[in-house]
Amino acid sequence: MSDSPVVKIPVFVCDSQPIVAEGVRAVLNGQVDLEYCAGASSLEAALAFAQFRPETIFLLDKSFGQTAIVSFLGALRGWDKPRRAVIWGVAISDAEALRFLQAGVRGILRKSSSAASLLECLRAVAAGQSWVADCGLRDHGSPFERFPRAELTPRERQVMDLVEQGFKNREIAAELGIRPGTVKIHLKHIFEKTGVRGRYGLALNGLKDRGALSAAS
Repeated sequence: MSDSPVVKIPVFVCDSQPIVAEGVRAVLNGQVDLEYCAGASSLEAALAFAQFRPETIFLLDKSFGQTAIVSFLGALRGWDKPRRAVIWGVAISDAEALRFLQAGVRGILRKSSSAASLLECLRAVAAGQSWVADCGLRDHGSPFERFPRAELTPRERQVMDLVEQGFKNREIAAELGIRPGTVKIHLKHIFEKTGVRGRYGLALNGLKDRGALSAAS
């Protein structure tokens, strides 16, 4: 008796440069678990396609703009079966990556990534995981296994919670009624206690700690 055939996960490429879709098609050609299904050069076209293909992974070009992409992601979440999205771009800042993750993106990678990284990302997302390239989680695992939140002071935990929500230093200071300089001191202590480098790492580890994010392997 032969094994059941593997059901391929369709990948829709939405990129401002149509030739990019052909490159992804070439990478996916011959893969046993992934297949290129279609491409478009606008988020509107991708959204129209998404209504009928809930199993599709959408590979989105960051150059469409953060506001437009976040709106697109909001529309995807509005359906009974949430669609999965991966963001890629020539350059993606820490702040942009975090904003996309908070909006529901399941994968983030740069266009300079190798074909192997692209496939790894798509397969992780297809399996229900999140995948983020080049972030501190890949190098440091889960710092909270070594330095639990309980070792932070109550004020440090407040600062950390606000960092995870995307607050900037001045916003944290205003929220807690303290000076921006005091926020910096608290962050310095948090970095020392957790072993995490940078506020982006703190935010990502907070998402991971709550089970909302898995680091790329």
